[in-house]
Amino acid sequence: MSETSEISLTPSAAARVAAIAERQGKKPILRLAVDGGGCAGFQYRFGLADEVEADDVATVRDGVTLIVDPMTLDLVRGGAVDFVESLGGAAFQVSNPNAASGCGCGTSFSI
Repeated sequence: MSETSEISLTPSAAARVAAIAERQGKKPILRLAVDGGGCAGFQYRFGLADEVEADDVATVRDGVTLIVDPMTLDLVRGGAVDFVESLGGAAFQVSNPNAASGCGCGTSFSI
């Protein structure tokens, strides 16, 4: 694992991950991955991780670790993971400066 400042976790996202992890009795480790698919070409996938893998790149905020694999980091470098609550619901969102376009739901993007 290596530490990076090339992707960040907002305080809101860190607090939400900590609350979810505590409720589920897991470690506060959030994995962000990018998969092919979605309405714009790529889609974000979030999930709690049990451990940090050797090739993961990590950033830590308020005791919460955000991890990405090297391929995902190439697609989201310079971005931030946030947790946003609105009238439409609550969700993790990625502010990704590498995305050329995205979809209305905010879960997929294209480069």
